[in-house]
Amino acid sequence: MRRGHRLGAAALAVTAMLAALAACGSGGSGNGGGGSQGKTKIVIGTFGEFGYEPLYAEYEKLHPDIDIVARVTKAEDHHKNLAAHLATNQGSADIEAIEEGWIGQFKAQPDKFVNLLDLGAGDLKSQWPEWKWQTSVSKDGKQIGLGTDVGGMAMCYRTDLFKKAGLPTDRDQVSALWKDWDSYIATGKKFAAAKVPGAAFFDGPTVMYRAILGQADVGLYDTSDNVVVESNPSVRGAFDKTIEAINAGLSAKIIAWSPDWNAGFQKGSFATIACPAWMLAQIQELAKDSAGKWDVAQVPGGTGNWGGSFLTIPKQSKHQKEAFALAKWLTSPEQQAKVFRGAGLFPSTLTLYKDPVITDFKSPFFNNAPVGKIFSDSVATMKPQYLGPKAGDINTAIINGLTRVEQGKQSPDQAWQQAVSEIKQIV
Repeated sequence: MRRGHRLGAAALAVTAMLAALAACGSGGSGNGGGGSQGKTKIVIGTFGEFGYEPLYAEYEKLHPDIDIVARVTKAEDHHKNLAAHLATNQGSADIEAIEEGWIGQFKAQPDKFVNLLDLGAGDLKSQWPEWKWQTSVSKDGKQIGLGTDVGGMAMCYRTDLFKKAGLPTDRDQVSALWKDWDSYIATGKKFAAAKVPGAAFFDGPTVMYRAILGQADVGLYDTSDNVVVESNPSVRGAFDKTIEAINAGLSAKIIAWSPDWNAGFQKGSFATIACPAWMLAQIQELAKDSAGKWDVAQVPGGTGNWGGSFLTIPKQSKHQKEAFALAKWLTSPEQQAKVFRGAGLFPSTLTLYKDPVITDFKSPFFNNAPVGKIFSDSVATMKPQYLGPKAGDINTAIINGLTRVEQGKQSPDQAWQQAVSEIKQIV
């Protein structure tokens, strides 16, 4: 549950159409066959909103011999489908995006992917921070992916709801309200006491838990791929702090990325949500009529990361060189800057972190918040967290436990013990 869920109802309809078109046009193989009018067809499989549609059109104009076919699905479905395609050695796209929560799972199967070092990726290494580059390198030294975005972390909030609650609305004053998660909860209690009609302080447990966990030096795994959920206090700490906020009555009790969650943005059902950079695109898509009502402040703790993906090329691809050329172009600093300014996904390329094209960028939708500077500062100070093979599935088990507590089905200890039991089955 990460950036991969950036889909509203309208986007899901488009997704279904695109998936159907991709399937119909792929000759049943799923990867690039012959394109229209003799062009080379490159199928690219992504999830959520990557902000690539304008870039596809631009690339096709620059390369008249290339026909790009987009195949878009929800994050869980995308990665499950990719695993099945790799297992059966058929059906994958020429380029497959993989989110950070799943990259460990797939880089453990390097023989299923093209080693991008063989296509010249080593010459591009300096574009990315060392941690981003290494995240997609297999244990035997093969590079399976080129980095797209990174999450960074901030806090998005509704200025109109804050005003109704008698809280400050200026982003600097709001940032000062919550130096840590304890003061975030304290602010939430003030908001709740104001009894703003129809609005809770935050959406539900998923996003808060992931934001807190994303600030820890060590998360679900140690660097030897050992699951440390029980021994690492940061994991239970993120769980418990989220429970504390729930028990304080601050949650709207909405399951993230559900239809109710999508509607919650439109209705103003919650006043705050921790927002990695990609969440900005989600909010703009789901709350189109709320431009200027949202703003962006610092996240409690000041930094953190959640999200970020990689473009990989399965060995099944019949057009590996052409696929690499497209992936290389899409992940170049120039294109990453366009994606950030258009869709809000924060670049993973080092040269942009001090470039005015990023640092000076302000978002009209978010009350002209200096989102370029906010996320540049967040990424500059964050400590990357090692992600093991089953990180995505493990987080899902923990989040499901939080949801059971919120729904009154279990006590926190019962939910935690069930999550731990499920995790042992997962790994």
